[in-house]
Amino acid sequence: MIRDQEMMTAFLDTVSSFVREDLIPSEEAVSEADAIPEPIVKKMRDIGLFGLTVPEEFGGLGLTMEEESLVMIELCKASPVFRSLIGTTVGIGSQGILMDGTDEQKADWLPRLATGEVIASFALTEPGSGSDAASIRTSAVRDGDDYVINGTKRFITNAPHAGVFTLMARTNPEDKGAGGISAFIVDAKTPGISLGKNDKKMGQRGAHTCDVIFEDCRVPASNIIGLKEGRGFKTAMKVLDKGRIHIGAVCVGVAERMLDDALNYAIERKQFGQRIADFQLVQAMLADSKAEIYAAKCMVLDAARRRDNGEDISTEAACCKMYASEMCGRVADRAVQIFGGAGYMAEYGIERLYRDVRLFRIYEGTTQIQQIVIARNMVRAATA
Repeated sequence: MIRDQEMMTAFLDTVSSFVREDLIPSEEAVSEADAIPEPIVKKMRDIGLFGLTVPEEFGGLGLTMEEESLVMIELCKASPVFRSLIGTTVGIGSQGILMDGTDEQKADWLPRLATGEVIASFALTEPGSGSDAASIRTSAVRDGDDYVINGTKRFITNAPHAGVFTLMARTNPEDKGAGGISAFIVDAKTPGISLGKNDKKMGQRGAHTCDVIFEDCRVPASNIIGLKEGRGFKTAMKVLDKGRIHIGAVCVGVAERMLDDALNYAIERKQFGQRIADFQLVQAMLADSKAEIYAAKCMVLDAARRRDNGEDISTEAACCKMYASEMCGRVADRAVQIFGGAGYMAEYGIERLYRDVRLFRIYEGTTQIQQIVIARNMVRAATA
């Protein structure tokens, strides 16, 4: 649902210029240094990228899901590392507070998240709990007006930069399932929080993840999202449903970038006295990629519009995440193939994107988890 087409077009033009003039020229340096320069971070704040999904009353842009998807497609024509810096604030870090938080919690945190003054991080995954999120072991034990939290969270995106964690912990040890989990807003400066060393990853250098360790960390009871125990898992699932459409849009944007690079290379590169873009087998790879990107984009925008209309989009969101992430991997593989030997060399950058996008099929619900979600929803609907 685009509320003002003229304003949306102007904002997308701003993002496109930022991508073209600032982000793409910085990609190699960011990868080499494993860090995004502060002037770029400041410009991201100034443009309003940290506040895309925060309502205007709290200082954000309050974009609809469709508008957010279009911005992600445009932004992710640059390395997905840049999107990662804002992603946990725009998505899983802030949306739990927005969806289920109290008025006081929203007023306290959302304005600071919208400006990028505070970066949010989502602490769900654990060493023994990834796809099976309901099996988390981090405990939150009530002690007077506080909860005492103990446990370790793993692969937490932006943890080294976070000012606040949306933390999932078990408040009811008797309930071993989802009903025993509560969501907490935890200030990153709270005593008892320590960080592990930054993870060394296959790709996305410049985006940082690490362990977050909670040792007798005391958090006020007033920091439970919505002030009610046992609702944390439901909050997480609502946030992840929205996030799956978001990631689908991210995959579309990066895939469009890789296809553009491959097409330009195919037009410039000559073999046997002609452009390789004129070879039918190369054309087939270009055409397959174009069709799959188009299909994924249609899926993402359809699911986004359905969500904006208030529909239950659990199945559609899972379809978007599953198809778009797998599509992005196929496009990356074809792009490297079109580049040939050059595609294997760091000089051309396509090998970096090839490594960067491999993560999309894993985080925020693997392809296999999406298949389970889709099928279970189908069976439930057919037997209701």
